[in-house]
Amino acid sequence: MDIKIISGEITKLETGAVVLGMFEGGKALGHELGILNRKLGRVISTALENEEIKGKAGEINIYNSLGRIPAKYVAVVGLGKKEDFKLDNLRAALAECCRALRQKKVSDITVLTKFRVGGRRFSAQDYAQVVTEGAVLGLYAFRKYFTKENDFTEAKKLTLLAPKAELVSEIKKGSAKGKIIADAVCMARDMINEPANYLTPAVMAEIGRKIAADNNLEITVLEREDMQELGMGALLGVALGSVQPPKMIIINYKGRKSNEIDLALVGKGITFDTGGISLKTATGMEEMKSDMSGGASVLAAISAIAQLKLKTNVTAVVPTVENMPDGAAIRPSDVLKALTGKTIEIISTDAEGRLILADALGHINNSKPKAIVDVATLTGACVVALGKQCTGVMGNNQSLVDKIIESGVTTGEAIWQLPLFEDYRENIKSDVADIKNAGSKGAGTITAALFLSEFVGDTPWAHLDIAGTAFTDAKKKYNVKGGTGVPVRTLVDLAAKMSAK
Repeated sequence: MDIKIISGEITKLETGAVVLGMFEGGKALGHELGILNRKLGRVISTALENEEIKGKAGEINIYNSLGRIPAKYVAVVGLGKKEDFKLDNLRAALAECCRALRQKKVSDITVLTKFRVGGRRFSAQDYAQVVTEGAVLGLYAFRKYFTKENDFTEAKKLTLLAPKAELVSEIKKGSAKGKIIADAVCMARDMINEPANYLTPAVMAEIGRKIAADNNLEITVLEREDMQELGMGALLGVALGSVQPPKMIIINYKGRKSNEIDLALVGKGITFDTGGISLKTATGMEEMKSDMSGGASVLAAISAIAQLKLKTNVTAVVPTVENMPDGAAIRPSDVLKALTGKTIEIISTDAEGRLILADALGHINNSKPKAIVDVATLTGACVVALGKQCTGVMGNNQSLVDKIIESGVTTGEAIWQLPLFEDYRENIKSDVADIKNAGSKGAGTITAALFLSEFVGDTPWAHLDIAGTAFTDAKKKYNVKGGTGVPVRTLVDLAAKMSAK
């Protein structure tokens, strides 16, 4: 999508549609909307008087200009009540509106940017970033395998209209940042939506290499032989059931002059999860192509971090394998030895994500990073606890957890902390090894996180369980069916906050 920032008169723009916001409860139209209303024969004010338009959050009203202005349509998006307004409301509203305009075959959209809302003033950069993110994310579509376009309209141009010419420069900066971040989310979505016969561990490693090449980053891809030499028995155990060779992708970004790792991002990369010998049921198994969402989000995040040139050192680590039920696959009751030397009794081969993360966490922890954040579609229990709208977070360092939650608030990616009660560690004690990979039925998300905590030592660490938020079956706000790209924006914001300090 081509994005331009201009200043000018809204009634003279050659565009498919102009988009303006309206707040709930307002009895009068704003200045620009009032001008357009008069040009359109007072159709908007009449709708307001008849309560056909109310400005509620998510409400979209589209009016044909009938040739009275150069723009074909005027779209009015509801932003909800002024006192409840957050920038994420705007991000969501723009996404919904852009999709509605695409249904009308509009490929050229212009959005009016205003920065004062209900007495509060937002920066031009932040406002422009959110508008750009909303449009790009809302219009995302994965159409790679369609052989016919079926009358699909692709959005080609987004224009941000500055209220003053002197604000164009600031709006350009904010929009450029928003485009980088939104494109990274779309990159993650593309990986998640890719069928598992096309996205293998080897292909995921190639994506990592391309990200590194495009951004001049240092990359290492560990092969099976390297893992054997390092003693990554947990990861290699999961890989036994597949003909696809395992990979571990390690990408280093240096934003400051130091060899220290300020932040390590570790993402689970199971390119398809059958459950192994502990075979899943057939219903819904097709979604298990998304079990590499954590790895996808980490790769996409470091791509955005590099493009934004954040002044912090970040390393991305993605262990990637398939979990298949081959005759050579691990079985319940088997014992594996992790890189750290810790032995693990296998209770369920469907609790494989924590096994590959164990070796990834142990490996990066040897480099003594200042903080580690891992991301994984780890437990169905997290979906039971928090549903599909909220990511679970746990960790051994409250300051790090708080920063992640704060970044989630900034980006609109809801995150809720669950406790790591030490009493639950009893659930992963084994009778035949140091620990077991699955506990009792209760507190599954917490016991999984406690398992991971065994491999990070005293390093500040947090675990994000995105089992509910990584994939969606409904269009809502700036998400569409399929991979969501959660929590790419949170990870980038976290790195930015750490960079600022």
